[in-house]
Amino acid sequence: MRTQQNTRMLALAAALTVAFSGPACAQELVVKIGHVGPISGPDAHLGKDNELGAKMAIDELNARGMVIGGKKAKFVLLAEDDASDPKQGTAVAQKLVDSNVNGVIGHLNSGTSIPASKIYSDAGIPQISPSSTNPKLTRQGYKTTFRVVADDVHLGSTLGRYASQTIKGKSIAVIDDRTAYGQGVAEEFEKGVAASGGKVIGRQFTTSKETNFTSILTAIKSGKPDVVFYGGMDSVAGPMLRQMKQLGMTATFMGGDGLCTAALPGLSAGAMSDGQVVCAEAGGVVGEQKKALDDFRVAFKKKFNVEVQLYAPYVYDSVNVMVAAMVKAGSADPAKYLATLAKTDGYKGVTGTISFDSKGDIKNGALTLYTYKGGVREQIAVVR
Repeated sequence: MRTQQNTRMLALAAALTVAFSGPACAQELVVKIGHVGPISGPDAHLGKDNELGAKMAIDELNARGMVIGGKKAKFVLLAEDDASDPKQGTAVAQKLVDSNVNGVIGHLNSGTSIPASKIYSDAGIPQISPSSTNPKLTRQGYKTTFRVVADDVHLGSTLGRYASQTIKGKSIAVIDDRTAYGQGVAEEFEKGVAASGGKVIGRQFTTSKETNFTSILTAIKSGKPDVVFYGGMDSVAGPMLRQMKQLGMTATFMGGDGLCTAALPGLSAGAMSDGQVVCAEAGGVVGEQKKALDDFRVAFKKKFNVEVQLYAPYVYDSVNVMVAAMVKAGSADPAKYLATLAKTDGYKGVTGTISFDSKGDIKNGALTLYTYKGGVREQIAVVR
């Protein structure tokens, strides 16, 4: 009798537990946001910067108590390291797909974003890159691929015109690291120079892991260049600037957003003179919008005790744009919110206003030109 009574009591308790917990659990929606960037290797400082931007957005969303489709959303960040390596990039992309993420922010580099984009496309998972600028990324026809920065056509051609028309470069040398990003931006720079009536006197190549540039710099030096453009990242640009100084080369050193970082002065070990470096970062704000970006940088420093390196604000905006589409669509299911994400128009982010065109590119993307003085990055102008 006691055994039967105990059995009935246990059954009743189980039923009450289900009745109580069922609706409560149903009201919470777990949303998994993947982030991929290089957390190891020479670009690790930029990858960590991106990851912190994602973490900041996720923490704020959870603190606000977002509701999607009538359910309180709990956002979880799944961060992966691609080490700027295409093979590792596709491996972690598949890992995120297998983890049933609701969306992906990344990758940092074009060389990893492009091959990974097919994996996300095949799985129907939206991907927003905060920093990949190679035009190919959004020209593959994938409906799941987006980016929040201007591409290399805009960035490279703008720098090419600036080298010819503003700096008045007469003899311009070009170096790239043979990555999808470095080669792409260098080619567009060269086109911009040619279109502006300038002349490229030499083209040299290196790799993203090289540390000795004596041979290619010596070859360039013989042409007496007044401008040297490097398509690649700051981890290589810094040592290259040191070796240029050792060879007595005082040419203006130019590059894209990959080298336009807060870390460049340290990586060059003081080799760059004031105004010698001119670079461009995809994105840029002026007026009232600049205050939002400045406030973000202050909040970022307060939260993580580090300065923004480069792309963290774009990652932050990417997460929020993706979640805004989920909220508007009333679902975190990629198949249901993807169309809403593609129609993003006029989203006010800390990096400016975000609207996507039919390819997934940001409309009317801005560029910010910078130089360095006293080891500090200084804005020259915002251009579109």
